[in-house]
Amino acid sequence: MGRYFHTFISPYSGIYGEGALENRFFPSLGNHDWITKQAQPYLDYFKLPGNERYYQFRRGPVAFFVLDSDAHEPDGVNQSSVQAEWLKKQLTLSTAPWNVIYFHHPPFSSAYHGSTTWMRWTFKEWGADLVLSGHDHVYERLQIDNLTYIVNGLGGGSIYDFFLPLPGSVVRYNQDYGAMLMEADVDTLRLQFINRLGDVIDNATILSNP
Repeated sequence: MGRYFHTFISPYSGIYGEGALENRFFPSLGNHDWITKQAQPYLDYFKLPGNERYYQFRRGPVAFFVLDSDAHEPDGVNQSSVQAEWLKKQLTLSTAPWNVIYFHHPPFSSAYHGSTTWMRWTFKEWGADLVLSGHDHVYERLQIDNLTYIVNGLGGGSIYDFFLPLPGSVVRYNQDYGAMLMEADVDTLRLQFINRLGDVIDNATILSNP
């Protein structure tokens, strides 16, 4: 991790150089992290807000809410869990123009692992504008109940196949690795997925007053 991202991580004390003056790396726990002893290596490596398993931070007009979607989460992962109640309260208190939620397991996915149904919380009703996830090594954008869901697992590892597209699946891509770019102002949230060649595979815009 430090080899590629040490300039984003604070505090960083590894062998790959100096870390950032201010932390700019905000991960979410995944199933591979929980394979270790109670995710302790992850929790020891990063210094994150809150209890570090789920937390929030803000950058400009965007409030980010980071969840732990793994079944090992001590505070639960269903809609009536302690974690979900925390999210609901924080979304109610948010004054940001945009509320973006992200976590590892996708609530909706047309790819190999499929949908993680226990994470189908009422995000839109609580005030979310966008839900991001990974786990399936593909890119997919879905529109479900007037909320945009994006699965982006093309940062590395073997690329997965798609199966029968789910209702609401708008864009599916699994031809190469890539990353997302998000730009926001108070009125507009602009999203792109760009592959390693620089090709823009997907463009999406979310308006505050559509």
